[in-house]
Amino acid sequence: MMSGAAPTTSPSARPQSFLSFDFGLRRVGVAAGTSLLRTAQPLTTVAAEGDARFERIAALVREWQPDALVVGVPRHPDGAPHDNTARAERFARQLHGRFKLPVHEVDERYTTTEAHSHGASDVDAASAAIILEQYLRDLP
Repeated sequence: MMSGAAPTTSPSARPQSFLSFDFGLRRVGVAAGTSLLRTAQPLTTVAAEGDARFERIAALVREWQPDALVVGVPRHPDGAPHDNTARAERFARQLHGRFKLPVHEVDERYTTTEAHSHGASDVDAASAAIILEQYLRDLP
């Protein structure tokens, strides 16, 4: 290393923050978390009504300033896609287009069931936290 030069670190060495989304036709659950602790916390549920949904999500992106976004993509128990699979993938593309952040998709089978089993008061936000923790567990 040259004298006076700052040590270089790879981008993956820096802890990253994330917002996660449990997409639904009526509601979108939102959670936040970091790669440092590999945990997530439920934040809120946003009504999924037109542009108001994206205005509320934009406010959360401004507030939390995540490095990336994570979207749960539902599938049938056997892994086959269904109607909401394509809708969630479209939602992920819309997030990327609007916020210019990396968007990671996560298989979210059974997250709502898990959130219910934990007695979550906001099942959608709790599901988003479960989705994010699944993603964080799989990070190197």
